[in-house]
Amino acid sequence: MTVINEKFVVNTKGNTDIIDITRNVQSFVYNHNVQNASVLVYVAGSTASITHIEFEPGLLEDLPKCLDRIAPTNADYNHDEMWHDGNGYAHIRASVVGNSTTIPLIDGALQLGTWQQIVLIDFDNKPRNRTVYIQIIC
Repeated sequence: MTVINEKFVVNTKGNTDIIDITRNVQSFVYNHNVQNASVLVYVAGSTASITHIEFEPGLLEDLPKCLDRIAPTNADYNHDEMWHDGNGYAHIRASVVGNSTTIPLIDGALQLGTWQQIVLIDFDNKPRNRTVYIQIIC
């Protein structure tokens, strides 16, 4: 088994900033000329997530609205009482969505659907520099 590691940094605006990182991931993966593998995409941090979505204006509005119903920004969080940083909601949202995804690479192509993009979502209440790790396991 061979493991290839890559990483890149994404500058975010915070506040549920949704960024399409599909091309970044494809670029790193295709640069290695691997035919068949599992590709893990992971973001470090407890207030950011990696997931899939159709990166279109309607869903870019719908997803934050949905997450605000699950973990509202204006709710009381024990985390905020302990740390006084006002981002308890961001930790909850990131936990619900998750910090990684795995995509099969078959015959040299990432197996993404036609309308499926890989996105980084930064839930924190301030801009951040997020490190995204790509691990190709073949």
